[in-house]
Amino acid sequence: MIVYAVELEMAAALRSEYLAWLRGHVGEMLALPGFLDASLWVRREPPPAPGRWVVCVHYRLRDRAAFEGYLADHAGRMRAAGLARFGGQVRASRQVLESP
Repeated sequence: MIVYAVELEMAAALRSEYLAWLRGHVGEMLALPGFLDASLWVRREPPPAPGRWVVCVHYRLRDRAAFEGYLADHAGRMRAAGLARFGGQVRASRQVLESP
């Protein structure tokens, strides 16, 4: 099992617009091979800087091969979609967690 965690930081004023877009984006991700489910989390600690908002998406994938397939075949296109819509307004960081 793989958890692919994507943390997204932006101006708090962008929250509603970004969440509306993100829900559709998550649906597209879940249609990809090996993606099992996803959950959205708002970061509370440590708190973001004043006027900023942070949301994290945790995607669960079947295994390492599914994640590697995502990186090879879909990641560029999926990441480009967010950049095309929001440009540099959203800062993303990513982590990959694997069950022992």
